Amino acid sequence: MTDIATRTVGGRIVPEQGSYAIDVSHSAVEFVVRHLGLAKVRGRFARLEGTIDVAEAVTDSSVAVTIEADSIDTGEADRDAHLRSGDFLDVESHPTLAFRSTGVREDGDRWLVDGDLTITGTTKPVTLEVDVEGGARDPWGFERVGFNAETKINREDFGLTWNQALETGGWLVGKEVKIELTIQAVKQG
Repeated sequence: MTDIATRTVGGRIVPEQGSYAIDVSHSAVEFVVRHLGLAKVRGRFARLEGTIDVAEAVTDSSVAVTIEADSIDTGEADRDAHLRSGDFLDVESHPTLAFRSTGVREDGDRWLVDGDLTITGTTKPVTLEVDVEGGARDPWGFERVGFNAETKINREDFGLTWNQALETGGWLVGKEVKIELTIQAVKQG
């Protein structure tokens, strides 16, 4: 970790004050959900955009991200088509997912970013657990920062209620979805 694009606040590495644009080619929004109660199925969204505005007082910072719903990819075309359908994301009626922060707070060695997550037109509060990975200058002179974040949601809270009962008990698709973000952002200006 270097001190490029970062500073230390209260013994923690944080980004320098400023506005950062998410670098989509070096970022990922991924999710994990149980299938048949046995395996963890992973997927990702390939297209997103967003900004991270870091304030002098880190707790005054904000995040705004928009994800294109039809960019969902689990590596299985039929499953992806089903996830895009009205049974799940209904991408024709709801082309984007969005996250808008409502607050930033400290929690031990990490930061918590509270915000509103919107999926299929339903908005619910979530909390992202965020680790700042550090900063670097790329070969073209741009300052970059890295973050990892995660949260868990109940997909049914967002109207994603399709499921199929199993003969042996249980359900085809788990309710809990773990969301994992790996974000690299470029300082603007």
